[in-house]
Amino acid sequence: MKWLLVLALAAWSSVAAAAPVKVMILDGASAAAYHDWKRTSQIMKRELDETGLFAVTVVSAPPADGDFSNFHPDFAAYRSVVLNYDAQDWPAPLKAEFEAYVRNGGGLVVVHAADNAFPDWVAFNEMTGLGGWRGRDAPAGPRWYFQDGKLTSDSAPGAAGQHGLRKPFQVIVRAPEHPILRGLPRAWMHAGDELYSRLRGPGKNMTVLATAYSDPANRGSGFDEPMLMTLGWGKGRVFHTTMGHDAPALACVGFAVTFQRGTEWAATGRVTQRVPASFPTADTVSFRPDWAALGDLPPPK
Repeated sequence: MKWLLVLALAAWSSVAAAAPVKVMILDGASAAAYHDWKRTSQIMKRELDETGLFAVTVVSAPPADGDFSNFHPDFAAYRSVVLNYDAQDWPAPLKAEFEAYVRNGGGLVVVHAADNAFPDWVAFNEMTGLGGWRGRDAPAGPRWYFQDGKLTSDSAPGAAGQHGLRKPFQVIVRAPEHPILRGLPRAWMHAGDELYSRLRGPGKNMTVLATAYSDPANRGSGFDEPMLMTLGWGKGRVFHTTMGHDAPALACVGFAVTFQRGTEWAATGRVTQRVPASFPTADTVSFRPDWAALGDLPPPK
């Protein structure tokens, strides 16, 4: 009888270990019409679903000028929240609920324009590490970039947030032993995307995983700018990617893989996913094979 109990417990443990990780994608607002959050949320959901690791729910907040009195997502029901969301502010009770979620160990994934949100919310800006636009300047924190192989800050005043035309660019790994990047090539080409530069923020407990050179010939800063970051806030883990402007950018294998791995790390603290053979190289962009399924898109370049 004792061995039957042991087998039963082992079987139960196996099932429990295989239970999907619950993830919320939170969207519903964008500062500009060119961030098509409805479409990009569905693509991100598909990318998480296909791993078999996650149970993903998309939650859309009211419009920025809408009624938030009854909007109280059950953050604690999820291991990680993915923000595909750019809004000016939230009511104080909703902010407190979100802060409690991350402080108590909830995972957070910040995608692209989500780091533009909430310029006056101190805790949020500590979670993201850095952000742009929406009036951010020196009081938001220093600018952060890599120079001579080191993370550098500059407190001189100047508006935060800049990008040039959406063109492919090379991503350089700065923390190859981090679980999110372990096994990835030291450099890879990302699809045409907005390369964010001149971002500002507190930068507390921030590790820059990867950078990209912001070319002055394309309205860039002339520095290696943070592209992928991890942060700690309370007991929570934060993964922040500045990439992912639109469907073509999300269709890049490099984005999809780092997003999938970053979400698993934010939720669990580890990464179990293998690096696919289709991962881009140092000089070649790689698109997902289901590109055509993303809708009325031009051929990838």
